Amino acid sequence: MKKVLVFGTFDGLHLGHVNFFEQAKKLGDRLIAVVARDMTVNDVKGHFPKRSELLRLKAVKQCKLVDETMLGNIGDPYEVIKKINPDIIALGYDQRTFTNGLDSELKKSGNVAQIVRLKPFKPEICHSSIIKKAGGSC
Repeated sequence: MKKVLVFGTFDGLHLGHVNFFEQAKKLGDRLIAVVARDMTVNDVKGHFPKRSELLRLKAVKQCKLVDETMLGNIGDPYEVIKKINPDIIALGYDQRTFTNGLDSELKKSGNVAQIVRLKPFKPEICHSSIIKKAGGSC
């Protein structure tokens, strides 16, 4: 069984997220989504998400494309990757957080996961930062 791992903030699921999950799901048999912790989002983005980590986790769990959902780790962002030991890590087209040293982190831990960069879905209207500014959805 081929495990595919995705991770993100998922602060208000929209069509871009659904497309992200659809693309990732096609890469394997089991899709596992890791939802960023509130503290991690604040550390990375400089602000807390609009929705709490538990609300964001619940929303992703309700998405039928995702087989398993969990919260990320506080501290070591790569710990969850070691725990899951995925075959594929699917990244969003613009996902940069924790990805710049991902290859070397995987090698250090002995993980041989393939890293796949997914295609954008209407990035001019379905990017979370644009949706947030517009106060709507895509």
